[in-house]
Amino acid sequence: MELSDDLSPARRPLFVPVVLATVFLIIIGVSAGLALATWRGQGTTGNQGQNEPIPAVVQNAQACRPETQNMGARANASGTLRIALLVRTRTSAIWICRDGAGQLFYHANRGGESADWVEGVTALFLTGVRRDGDEYAVKAADGTVFELNSDRLRIIHKDGREEIQDAV
Repeated sequence: MELSDDLSPARRPLFVPVVLATVFLIIIGVSAGLALATWRGQGTTGNQGQNEPIPAVVQNAQACRPETQNMGARANASGTLRIALLVRTRTSAIWICRDGAGQLFYHANRGGESADWVEGVTALFLTGVRRDGDEYAVKAADGTVFELNSDRLRIIHKDGREEIQDAV
C-alpha cells in the first residue's frame, strides 16, 4: 500500500532529543558557573595588598568606631572604614581598618574600647599600614613600629626595645 502525498511524513518522537539537549545544557551551565566561581575566587585569596580587590568578608565587615571614621576622614580615607582586624590586649584595643579603596589604617586606644578616646594622648591613629599575610605593620612618626596579628601586638620602640602584648 502506497501513502498518499496528502499525509504528513511519520513523526519522530521528540522526548529523547529534548531530554538529551536539556542535560547537555545543564552540564554546560554548571561547568561555566564552576569555572567562573573559581576564576573570581583567585582575586581574593592569598596575600592582600592595599591595591588588590577587597574581599567580600571585608566589604561586609562591621564599621570601625566613630573616632576612627573621623580620623579616617581627616586622612582622606575613601568611604566607610571597616574592621579588617581587631585585637584586644590587657592594656589596649587596636583596630586595623580598611577603606573603600583598600587603604589600611591603624587606630589604637590605651585602656581599651571603653576608655576615654583622646587622640594623641590615649589614642593613636596611623596611616600607611602594610599587610604581609595575616600580619600588619605600621611605623609612627617617632620611629616606633607596631606589628600585629590576631594573636599579639608587638611594639618596637625607637630605642630598639621590644614589647609584646598577647591578645586576650
